[in-house]
Amino acid sequence: MKEIREPEALPLVTEQIPKGAFLTVQAGKEKNVMTIGWALFGFIWRRSTMMVAVRNTRFTYGIMEKAEAFTVSVPTGPMEKEIDLCGTRSGRNIDKFRECRFSTRPGGKTGAPVLDIPGFHYECRILYKTPLDPKFFAGELISIYPQKDYHTLYFGEILACYRKDDRSAGG
Repeated sequence: MKEIREPEALPLVTEQIPKGAFLTVQAGKEKNVMTIGWALFGFIWRRSTMMVAVRNTRFTYGIMEKAEAFTVSVPTGPMEKEIDLCGTRSGRNIDKFRECRFSTRPGGKTGAPVLDIPGFHYECRILYKTPLDPKFFAGELISIYPQKDYHTLYFGEILACYRKDDRSAGG
């Protein structure tokens, strides 16, 4: 993997994330990967940040609550089956790493697992987290939560951004 400057990846990353990207997190021996379709990039608290949202009913949520860091991997090759599996199946019931044949490597800045797939990879240290409060939603947004399983927002300081090309398998 080659470290790159974050802005280089932004146009491709922001186009791919709504189609699916992977959030990977580990706390102790618990580890999971899930599909995300939302993320925000910006600059806050004098730091380059990424915000991800995880519903409080997801298996990943319990791990995120104990974690200090997370990674986001934005694939550049065909990964539709993996995106679908990681977005529709729970880590409570299956090992998604095994099912998708994902291998990981520890992040160089945080130690959080990084998927070893072609794409862009962000290592983020959790700076702040906050649950969404439905009383502050614009009226039409409440319909997104019929089960009242609101997201928690995790703001991560981007400590590293990597790119792995298809041809750089294993490296």
